[in-house]
Amino acid sequence: MLWIAILVGVVVMAAVVLIVIGMRDAGVEDPLQDRLAEFAARGEITDLEEIELSQPLTERVIFPIARKMGKLALRFTPQNAIQQTAKKLELAGNPAGMDPTVFWALRMAGLSLGALLFFVATIAPEGSFLKGRGLLIGIPAAAMGFFLPELWLGGRISKRQTDVRKAMPDALDLLTICVEAGLGFDAAMAKVYEKWDNVVALAFGRVIREIQLGKLRRDALKDMADRLGVPEMTSFVAAVIQSEQLGVSLARVLRIQADQMRIKRRQLAEEAAHKAPIKMLIPMAILIFPSICIVLMTPAVLMLMQSALSGILGF
Repeated sequence: MLWIAILVGVVVMAAVVLIVIGMRDAGVEDPLQDRLAEFAARGEITDLEEIELSQPLTERVIFPIARKMGKLALRFTPQNAIQQTAKKLELAGNPAGMDPTVFWALRMAGLSLGALLFFVATIAPEGSFLKGRGLLIGIPAAAMGFFLPELWLGGRISKRQTDVRKAMPDALDLLTICVEAGLGFDAAMAKVYEKWDNVVALAFGRVIREIQLGKLRRDALKDMADRLGVPEMTSFVAAVIQSEQLGVSLARVLRIQADQMRIKRRQLAEEAAHKAPIKMLIPMAILIFPSICIVLMTPAVLMLMQSALSGILGF
């Protein structure tokens, strides 16, 4: 059983490494560029091979292997599924700089974990726990490993969209104040990006950079709405574009949009409050009610055991 445990441990460690690769911090700069800048600052002359060898083992070996596994998985994945994965990663804000290649590598690693457990169960010696339970263990493990990254990604999308809905009313209030003070819409978005550090402010900052690179403002705003995937943001972008085309006062449009967003946020909070009692039923029925029954019924049972009725009741 020792070698079986070692084999399972190696596979689990490989899956953990792939998950760490997929969820690593996106803000980390390219280590090769850092090394190159360091050598340039020192004035040392070196070749590219020496700089690559100076990188950590994870950057030289583990990350490339994971990406090659993902590319192999993408060859057998329908193009529509790849596009949907890229869209979901965009909606989630590209967590940890993940691309479809790494994401599908994580899913394939989880799937292979179930297959390995099934193989280990088939060759396990007689009398062991895994013997004869290959399908019972392998299928749930493969399904969990394959769909767990998808569930994680869906949770990130939901959280990001919730953060957008919470931050939009305050962001639109600041936009309204800046526009009424005489700033242009681009300068107002720059103020929001400068003052805050949330999803909406970062989205406005990307719009500003795209406009500076020559993109039309309406196209940049539409792309921002597509990246966020929030109906309220799509409505806001449509109202701003329409006011620009028709010549309507932008400050008035922003104020109306801010009031609507605030009402929508209050409605969502009330909806969540109404759902809370229903969600509390499951932990109450499973955890709280049994504990209350034990606390209340135990003294009565002890009294019955000590009374004359104990023989009649079978105590």
